[in-house]
Amino acid sequence: HKTAELELLKALTEIGLVQPDGDGITDKKSLHELMEMRLGAVFMPHGLGHFIGIDTHDVGGYLAAHSARIMEPGLKSLRTARILQEGMTITVEPGCYFIDHLLNEALSDKSPLRPYLNVSQVEKYRGFGGVRLEDVVAVTSSGCINFTLCPRTIAEVEHVMRGGNWPPTTDEAPELRR
Repeated sequence: HKTAELELLKALTEIGLVQPDGDGITDKKSLHELMEMRLGAVFMPHGLGHFIGIDTHDVGGYLAAHSARIMEPGLKSLRTARILQEGMTITVEPGCYFIDHLLNEALSDKSPLRPYLNVSQVEKYRGFGGVRLEDVVAVTSSGCINFTLCPRTIAEVEHVMRGGNWPPTTDEAPELRR
């Protein structure tokens, strides 16, 4: 989850929405420090995924012998703290949302996050909604198998939007393990 938040903060920095250098008054922060301040949770308030089981959205839960739920923004939405084991099937659902009440809280004068947000850039995305990608993966002894077969690269999406056939005969993104 935290790795996904770091990647999200990196992308939001690249488009000028997040400003790790602060507002000129506050101290500069690394992306890791901003993630620990829970800035990523403003844009990814949901947990990264959930178990897949007989009841599709198998919540998994927090078992007594495992880590307790972390009650911080974003992290409190995680469905489990279990260590993944071979044979488990889970979703991986990173996303980026622009939710008014979360943006308002982060941009409030009392928020420690405000200096690290470019207000004019945030306002450009307000009302956009958001996007989330969902993969269903099975944990294997050597990594995972991705059961989700949908267009993900720019070329794949453009191909399908032009009416091209799906799935392709060759996989241009083998790193997705699909």
